Amino acid sequence: MKRICISKTLIEISSGKFKLFGLGKTVVIYGLFMLFFLNVNAQTSTFDKQLSLDYQAIHKHLCTELIPFWEKNAVDKTYGGFMTNFDANGLALDVPEKYLNTQCRMIWWFSQLNSVAPSASNKEKAKQGVDFLIKYLWDEKNGGWRWKVKRDGSPLDDGKVVYGQSFAIYALSDYYRSTGDKRGLEYAEKTFDLLQKYCTDTHYGGYYENLESNWVPAANGFSGGDRKGLDTHMHLMEAFTSLYLASGNELHKRKLDEIINLISEKMVDHVAGSGLNQFDMAWNPLPAINIKRTWNAEREGEKPADPTETTSYGHNTELVWLMVRALNATKEPVEPYKPLFKLLLDNAVKYGVDFEKGGIYRDGLRKGGALVLEKEWWQHTESLVGFLEGYELFKDIRYYEAFQTIWGFVNSKMINHQVGEWRRLLDRDGKLIDGNIGNEWKVAYHSGRSMMECDKRLQKLMKK
Repeated sequence: MKRICISKTLIEISSGKFKLFGLGKTVVIYGLFMLFFLNVNAQTSTFDKQLSLDYQAIHKHLCTELIPFWEKNAVDKTYGGFMTNFDANGLALDVPEKYLNTQCRMIWWFSQLNSVAPSASNKEKAKQGVDFLIKYLWDEKNGGWRWKVKRDGSPLDDGKVVYGQSFAIYALSDYYRSTGDKRGLEYAEKTFDLLQKYCTDTHYGGYYENLESNWVPAANGFSGGDRKGLDTHMHLMEAFTSLYLASGNELHKRKLDEIINLISEKMVDHVAGSGLNQFDMAWNPLPAINIKRTWNAEREGEKPADPTETTSYGHNTELVWLMVRALNATKEPVEPYKPLFKLLLDNAVKYGVDFEKGGIYRDGLRKGGALVLEKEWWQHTESLVGFLEGYELFKDIRYYEAFQTIWGFVNSKMINHQVGEWRRLLDRDGKLIDGNIGNEWKVAYHSGRSMMECDKRLQKLMKK
């Protein structure tokens, strides 16, 4: 017990409580409240300063590093479309293949730049990407988009991968909204219609994901014909959001509503708070395996035992902000989904964020605990936005602390500031595993979109 005498008032403090004796009670109570409010104001001032510092660093990186790098290097001046492969020094590497998803992501990137800061240069870069896409990746015989072509546009893989089709819808919808080029909406709607015709599972719901050139489901196992996944359906939600914003078509809204509900009801473990990875056709969760034509099958780095019940901290946090975006587009209330969002964010805070060394782990176990401790670029990009979304929704300081922990690691170790882009893969301590800053899967979409979203959200928080 501690006793403090101030004037004629005695304050007795014991186990965090206090009692007042004497004539000066009112003065002391007033003083204590003043101290409390001064402390709150000091904390608020410190937080506001941190917001400003984080905003300045992200804005500088976006405007003086990321955007200039891709403006200078993205366009394939020989064949059209976009270059994707760059070494650790930002020098162009050979591009033997052009993938549907990354060509679309670059169309999306320059469309977004044109929306934020309209310019003939950004518009032309996006347009020539659309020209290449329609000329070489659209399958005139069967409809839909080829999975990949050679650099010059020669056919290489005509498979219909719904993950890739989703990025065509996403990019072309936003391209139309940015430029007014009617081809964007035309081909986005064509792709949507083909998905409804060939890929909709009218029995169990959702979409078949892996099909051959003629829209026949691929073989089971490695070819993925017998599996569905969160990744593809989340990106379909992302794509249908942009399509509905572009078209205003009630059917597009209805299919977006369906996929929001499907993901929230079937694709998240509501006890563990983790997104589930893979499922059979009836939405029974399955331990994950590598599947053909996916990043997991092609990436370098640690590979968990196959099969394993895994969850991705990057997808879980990405799902939060993409679903909020989808709900806002349909003007559906966010409130009923907030318990789901909190589960996903809390799981990522508890198991995914490396508060000791910075950053966020690549993969974890469905029931809890990090599995792969490597630090890969895209999980960091999406979790930055996801935790800012979480802070906006819940005002939970843990989410902003998670954002800062990840951003500090990214800014000091993952970004190659001399080049202007992010390194692909680091170990837990931040030591280099793969310093290349571009490949067939890695372009401006994750890093650029993350920095745009963080820039916008930090500005919004500073105004409150």
